[in-house]
Amino acid sequence: MSNRLAHFAINADDLGRARRFYENVFGWKFSAWGPPGFFQIDTGAGPGSPAGALQARRELIPGRPATGYECSLWVDDLDAVIAGIEANGGKIVMPRCTITGVGDLIFFEDTEGNVTGAMQPANPS
Repeated sequence: MSNRLAHFAINADDLGRARRFYENVFGWKFSAWGPPGFFQIDTGAGPGSPAGALQARRELIPGRPATGYECSLWVDDLDAVIAGIEANGGKIVMPRCTITGVGDLIFFEDTEGNVTGAMQPANPS
């Protein structure tokens, strides 16, 4: 596993418009999953490639709507990653939460203001 890109999310104000765009331009397929306004993306890339999501725009940091692609990394030891983030000038912007059957997730801001997720999977493979 070792700290590899695991997931990306596209934040959108108009989910229908964004969905049509990616379906028509790239041929991606979308299926509703989890909370309202959240869709898993099938990019056709196959097993082992990062999973994708289309989601309603949100503010992980109050007053700063998420733009662009949001990425999350698989990590072997979330506690060690949290300690490393804090020791190296980053900050945790969303504390650890558990997504049942998936794993434990945090979001952090790096020293340059970039927000990224880190997840320790429930069942590492």
